[in-house]
Amino acid sequence: MMKSLFAAAILGLALTAPAYADDMMKCDDASMMKMDDMIKADTDPNMKKDVDMAMKDMDMAKTAMKDGKMDDCVKNMEQAKKDMMMK
Repeated sequence: MMKSLFAAAILGLALTAPAYADDMMKCDDASMMKMDDMIKADTDPNMKKDVDMAMKDMDMAKTAMKDGKMDDCVKNMEQAKKDMMMK
């Protein structure tokens, strides 16, 4: 009984992991372009400071991508997204 309960819990965790991974940013050219477009599309003058911060984070993400530091790239892209969501 205990073994089957443990196995069910492990299976449940394994099935939820891919769903969580889909929500994470990807450090690739398509994601970079999408994020750049989203940032550049914001023309609200009240968001200028947030746009500038997001662009700096995207520049750091691009540098990290070139250097092969994918974890840093993803972190900077996520920060750029957060910068744009703050109002």
